[in-house]
Amino acid sequence: MKIGAQFYTVRDYCKELDSFAETLKKVAEIGYRYVQISGTCPYEAEWLKNELDRNGLQCVLTHIPADSLKNETDSVIRNHDVFGCRYVGLGFYSFGDHLEKFDEFCEQFHPVARRLKDGGKYFMYHNHDQEFKKVGNQTLLQKLAEEFSAEEMGFTLDTFWVQAGGADPAQYLELLAGRIPCIHLKDYAYGRKMAVIGEGNINFDRVFEKAEAGGTEYMLVEQDDCGGKDPFECLKRSYENLNSFGFR
Repeated sequence: MKIGAQFYTVRDYCKELDSFAETLKKVAEIGYRYVQISGTCPYEAEWLKNELDRNGLQCVLTHIPADSLKNETDSVIRNHDVFGCRYVGLGFYSFGDHLEKFDEFCEQFHPVARRLKDGGKYFMYHNHDQEFKKVGNQTLLQKLAEEFSAEEMGFTLDTFWVQAGGADPAQYLELLAGRIPCIHLKDYAYGRKMAVIGEGNINFDRVFEKAEAGGTEYMLVEQDDCGGKDPFECLKRSYENLNSFGFR
């Protein structure tokens, strides 16, 4: 398994192209070679390809707005072809307090998932804590996994948000084996705070074991909230801690 950086961590430094380019350089200088592009300013696919190549980086996953996925699917596929990215993600979808939008989601995104598959891409759904609400005896995440086949949709399982939802990240990695090519590594500290990998309370030994067994290719470090600390320093400490576990 390879480690990468989720750019949502440094989104405040990617609000225009010059600073975005500088941020790509800084992340590469830390040692990361794989990235997820999310939360940045708009960019042309050719621009991103050039900047990735310049810094020896590979984009392995994106988060694309829901409207673009639904209404501009072919353009999304072409753009991902340009910078060589297979995994196309949806970062968030609100299902409402009583999950009344579940059927609407399925109706809207089955065609998207199938079109992405036909175009050589793989649709990836990213969870938060809402997906661990129970519907009968199942969580919403389990219902999604039943509604969409493994060929249609994978899951960018986020370790922090699984734990915030009252579930076990390692257990869900096992449940979703075979459809977790990319996951988010995010540690959970006391007070429901996000932490540098290895500095919180998630049992990452089990996470790594179940991720590898389930076919994970890329573990992407994300820290949405760095508690006022420099996000580049947080990414660096996570990188070094993961290096100590033997990951590069």
